[in-house]
Amino acid sequence: MKFSTSKLELQKALQKLSKATPTRSTLPILNCVLIEVETEQTVLRTTDLEITIQVEIPSSYEKKGAAALPLKTLLEITNELPDVRLTVSVDENYKTTIETEVGKYDLMAKPPEEFPATPDQKHKKTIKIKGVVLKEIIESTLFAVSQDELKPALTGVLFKFAESSFTAVSTDGHRLVKHKRSDFLTEKTKEEIIIPKKFLSFLSTQLSEKDITLSIGESFIIAQLGKDVIVTKIIDEKFPDYDSVIPKENNKTFLIDKKGLLGAIRRVAIFSNKSTHQVALSLKTDESFVTTEDPEKSSKAKEQIVGEFKGEEIVIGYNSEYLKDVVSHVYGETVEVKLNNSVSAALFEETPKRENVENLMLLMPIRLND
Repeated sequence: MKFSTSKLELQKALQKLSKATPTRSTLPILNCVLIEVETEQTVLRTTDLEITIQVEIPSSYEKKGAAALPLKTLLEITNELPDVRLTVSVDENYKTTIETEVGKYDLMAKPPEEFPATPDQKHKKTIKIKGVVLKEIIESTLFAVSQDELKPALTGVLFKFAESSFTAVSTDGHRLVKHKRSDFLTEKTKEEIIIPKKFLSFLSTQLSEKDITLSIGESFIIAQLGKDVIVTKIIDEKFPDYDSVIPKENNKTFLIDKKGLLGAIRRVAIFSNKSTHQVALSLKTDESFVTTEDPEKSSKAKEQIVGEFKGEEIVIGYNSEYLKDVVSHVYGETVEVKLNNSVSAALFEETPKRENVENLMLLMPIRLND
């Protein structure tokens, strides 16, 4: 095979593709990028067996063929080259030469047959969605995904497509996010799938104002952004019944400026116990505080927060790391907290609410030290 392209185009493609190469692997071929040169296009592909990224680059075709080249070496040389055009050629023994006006570099490639096959890209449903909308959905839910590999259903985000609405849900057992929208049509698609965190995390870095196409197959999902294709397997598990854990009786409400609350939590948390990260919200109609105490280090902190509280006074404890995460992911400038008692889940919502969006976050309390 033989093709030529600009250093910048190749560098940009390899930087994207490096996100789907494993840091450690028993399969050396996974450290390679598969390059396929056709008369009409040059396609580059990487996979870590969890996600596959495929990128098409502008190039001049000289000879058809395919080979798997070491990605790290290719990326390092393109990073160091000036802005020049380069020609890559691979002979029948997979000896590879990269030629530029500044130098010539030889390395060995591997046969394309060794590279894992791409999942069959036949799909049953296709959904178009604005990039900015999908980005908000991902950023609203991804932080609450579980790291526990023993609960595979919780290591991704549930995407639930209905005829008139779309719901995304994530939970790790301490936090739960339910993001519901009715501002885009899913073309009468009814589907529930759990999408892995890694795929969504990479996808969110690539999204823009442009529309994105999601294609759902039997066991995988494909995202198409222009000429880039990202593929991952769907998590084949049943997502827990999330609606049953969302409390309906939380009649105490606390309205507060998001930045003010977040700042107080961050400052007070510095003095909390480093293993429990415990802080407390002490809420009354006349005054409210964020407090913490760590008897082990004889440290404590108390900061007044200015908000509007309605209901009987309450003192409720939280892991400050989880509390910061939840508050920082509430959309807008004002947070509404709905509470019941010191041992039941609180709900955090944006206010005022947007017309087509419901973004509900649940946080479980922790027991306070006596």
